[in-house]
Amino acid sequence: MKIRSTIVSCLLAIVLLVFMPGQVFGQNHDITGTVTNASTGEKLPGANVILVGTNYGAATTTDGKYKITVPEGTYTVKCSFVGFASQTVDVNLTQNTEVNFALQEQALTLSVTVLADRATERKTPVAFTNVTKSQMQQQLGSQDIPMVLNTTPSVYATEQGGGSGDARINVRGFDQRNITIMINGLPQNDLENGWLYWSDWAGLGDATSNVQIQRGLSATTSVVPTIGGTINIITDPAQQNFGIRFKQEIGSDVFWKSTLTANSGLINNKFAFNVSLVRAVANGVVDKTWNDAYNYYLGASYNINSNNRLELYVMGAPQRHGGNPYAQNIAAFSHSYAASLSDYDQAAFNNFPESPSGRLYNENWNYVSPSYTGMQYWDGSTHDRYSSHFINQSENYYNKPVVQLNWFSQLSDKFNLYTTGYWEGGKGGGSATFGSLAWDYSGPSRIPDWNTTIANNKASTTGSRGILYNQVNNQWTWGVKAKGFYKVSDNFTASFGGSWKKSSVDHFGQVRDLLGGSYYDDSYRGTPNDYFATNTHKVLGDKMYYFETSGIKQLGLFGQGEYNYDKVTAYANYAWSEVKYSDLDHFHPNADLTAPLFLESSWVKGYQLKGGASYRANKNIDIFANYGYVSQVPILSSVIDEINRVLNNDPTNQKYIAYEAGINFRTDDGRANIKINYYHTKWKDHTNTVNVVDQTGNYSRVLLTGINSLNTGFEFQGAWEPVKQIRIDASASIGNWKYTSDVDGQYINYNGPTPTAVSYHYYIDGLKFGNAPQTQTSLVLSVMPVDKMTIQGIWRYYTDYYSKFNPQDRISSTDRRQVWKVPSYSLFDFNFSYVLPVKLQGVGLQLFAHVFNVFDKLYISDATDDSQYNAYAMSTYPYAPINPHSADAAEVFMGLPRTFNIGVSLSY
Repeated sequence: MKIRSTIVSCLLAIVLLVFMPGQVFGQNHDITGTVTNASTGEKLPGANVILVGTNYGAATTTDGKYKITVPEGTYTVKCSFVGFASQTVDVNLTQNTEVNFALQEQALTLSVTVLADRATERKTPVAFTNVTKSQMQQQLGSQDIPMVLNTTPSVYATEQGGGSGDARINVRGFDQRNITIMINGLPQNDLENGWLYWSDWAGLGDATSNVQIQRGLSATTSVVPTIGGTINIITDPAQQNFGIRFKQEIGSDVFWKSTLTANSGLINNKFAFNVSLVRAVANGVVDKTWNDAYNYYLGASYNINSNNRLELYVMGAPQRHGGNPYAQNIAAFSHSYAASLSDYDQAAFNNFPESPSGRLYNENWNYVSPSYTGMQYWDGSTHDRYSSHFINQSENYYNKPVVQLNWFSQLSDKFNLYTTGYWEGGKGGGSATFGSLAWDYSGPSRIPDWNTTIANNKASTTGSRGILYNQVNNQWTWGVKAKGFYKVSDNFTASFGGSWKKSSVDHFGQVRDLLGGSYYDDSYRGTPNDYFATNTHKVLGDKMYYFETSGIKQLGLFGQGEYNYDKVTAYANYAWSEVKYSDLDHFHPNADLTAPLFLESSWVKGYQLKGGASYRANKNIDIFANYGYVSQVPILSSVIDEINRVLNNDPTNQKYIAYEAGINFRTDDGRANIKINYYHTKWKDHTNTVNVVDQTGNYSRVLLTGINSLNTGFEFQGAWEPVKQIRIDASASIGNWKYTSDVDGQYINYNGPTPTAVSYHYYIDGLKFGNAPQTQTSLVLSVMPVDKMTIQGIWRYYTDYYSKFNPQDRISSTDRRQVWKVPSYSLFDFNFSYVLPVKLQGVGLQLFAHVFNVFDKLYISDATDDSQYNAYAMSTYPYAPINPHSADAAEVFMGLPRTFNIGVSLSY
């Protein structure tokens, strides 16, 4: 605490420097200018401008401008940007000097951004938004990366229950399973279920160079199709100039984060590296969502010769945090807020008393007597509990290291080859309760009664009856990806390539905490979980309940042609992929009871065909359109039911038909730009699965098809800089996401002496969906009153938010009512940053501050219609909601209250 107090005192002292005139430190002059594309006149944000042989430099802002303040002298100013030839200018600096750069595009470039398929302004025919490193530093704070995209049209990101890394993102009504998230050109979505866990990438924002989101089918050449959009995250490359940076942050609820970054600069014109180390701890804003995290990152490059370069990326984020995975009835958070809703029945207050913690309520923990000193087991060894005074029911612990080696080779003036080999690990899991525990029902929802459970387990003569166990997910993945570019002519470039990926994932339950007992007997309820077990008495670290190994193999090929001539750019892309899934159940036997059950699917094939064109009418206006068809390979759970141990021998692909068109406008002086587009996406054959007996008498899976939906909408994004010191950014989107027909179907079940035809009906025609606001608006006002100071306010408004629901639950022809709609709400954020105009002993200082939800708005960020667990419902089975599709039948997460994050960055 003494060290923290000292650092805080230093921060306050540094603040005083803000009010000291720069002249007291000596006379300096400014080198300013604008960097543009020589061919199109487009401003280039994120270009690097450095003074060769010094530590001075800057990156261009979103409008392509830069500014470097240095003492008088003679300098060589060098400007570089990925995909463009570098330029240098010699300057004899005796006064403020303007140096502009118009960079020429290179025909082919050796860069990781090529692997990531970055879209280009006025050229690539898709709707996209760039977020530069400076924007991330200005707006993100220490939130998860998706939160910085909330001012993008049709994008909605939340932090759900408030646990560190528990964010989710939705684009155009599609969740993360239908959004491809790429880091340095490699898709990171889970091959089993398509999801991505942002806790695996805690701290990545500090090592991110830029983020680009391409909404819709996108123009990527990945063999993995994307529907809602593609998020391209590019990490910091090995910098060409030397530098060291230390950033210290403090924030709400004892948040404490330290970041150290170092760049080697280019050594012997061959080698360079960038390394980043992060340490973060916090008590958590929501009750007991504490965080204990590290992050490491290495980016290195080696120039073999002028035509060949190697790049190495190593990153990982070992972390533990207390979770809050369960949503609640609205009244559990606030009776007054619930009472303000016209469709909330206040009779439900008797069932859901308001928590003393209000919106910070979390049912996943309770106090425990410090006299209990039992150890916990995770990651291969025993550990002390996080706290001696409480126990989390839900704790997440994980580390997903990634190693990526890129080889960029320019084989000729016309042919480039990009090859990537990578390995991804993964070790950890999450905790949960198992067996019979004592529960405390005095609050709005039950919470574990640890003390009574421990006392019962200690008194038991047959071992613990209720324990904590780990749901472990240990995995490894290795793969290769190759992409070649061949310049057929000055106007036509062909690209082609493929990828191979192989994964193995161990899923198993594991005894974490015996809660006072000496063992857990997994046969006390009947047959042991493990058919092959010789001892049913499980102790810390033993596998229990389930143990399976999933295998995934994925192969894909693609080809693309791009045509550029005068004012036109057009492309066409075809990609094919196939996946094979397997599952080895170590706890259950095969038919002859001699070996573990093994299920393996056939190769499941999918493909995508897409293309588009853009037309640059003049220097101010360009228009674009694209179209695509996708036949998507099902995820593992649609092919193999790992719970019931059945295989679907005839899986059905989901299909998507999408098109969009847009127009972009910019003024001659570059101070204003507007983007407007329309999208239209049909989603056919959403699938639901049931388990049946097939003609051979074996259990099988059937996919129930026929669920179709339509996602359409308009999107707007604009920016205006009326004067140099003021910038206004705005975005808006209006969506219409709905199911387009009822579903009627039939399947055959051969269970019994006579095959039985089973009909299914879902009454969903016209029902809205999306689990995100279908209408949203944002406005960002940035004011730069003095050089290198930015004061920024962000306003966001959300409405037409239809809560999450399962269409397979709508089986009554009389139930046609829309799902519950979340109340509209507005949020305000505040950001501040200031780079002091001088360097003290060569050290630059930057101050920053963030306040999120400035006015402490009470609002709902996530909602599920007709909750199975938290609806105001009948007291007898089937516990149906008393008021279906209303506020008292929903379960929700409340958005976080006002939080802050402040700090200082020192750079050398």
